[in-house]
Amino acid sequence: MQFTCPLVAVEDLAVTRRFYEEVLGLRVILDFGANITFEGGFAFQTKETWAQFIERPETEIRSTGNDFELYFEEDHLERFLEKLENVESIVYVHGVKEFPWGQRVVRFYDPDGHIVEVGDSMKSVALRFLAQGLSPEETAARIQHPVEFVRMCMQEKKERV
Repeated sequence: MQFTCPLVAVEDLAVTRRFYEEVLGLRVILDFGANITFEGGFAFQTKETWAQFIERPETEIRSTGNDFELYFEEDHLERFLEKLENVESIVYVHGVKEFPWGQRVVRFYDPDGHIVEVGDSMKSVALRFLAQGLSPEETAARIQHPVEFVRMCMQEKKERV
């Protein structure tokens, strides 16, 4: 068995598509009309057709439960945050907060009230601490990742230069 992707029911597929394309910069890889799949492996379906598939009344399909989120990582969080400030329709769960492992995240709602989290990629967190003078071992301890992950980040950075 293989897990394929999460599917989220939404009110208006066009509004959802526009939000994820324009705000998050994602690309649709499959469009079946009542169902779309984005790069990264998650899909949206209209509440109407989802209700039909599971043989439930549409009134039983709810959003805004605050009980799950779609999680994204961004190598350039500051640029994304600047872009987000210019989106008038954004309703925040909370502004930017930093966790003890150094990752900064922001959470907000999509048009259907599903939580979206965008945080620093852990690679960018590792590189930030290395740039501040921490050793690979200190960085690994700080970000709560194996030292092998930190060394991989260092190698990828070297290869890009």
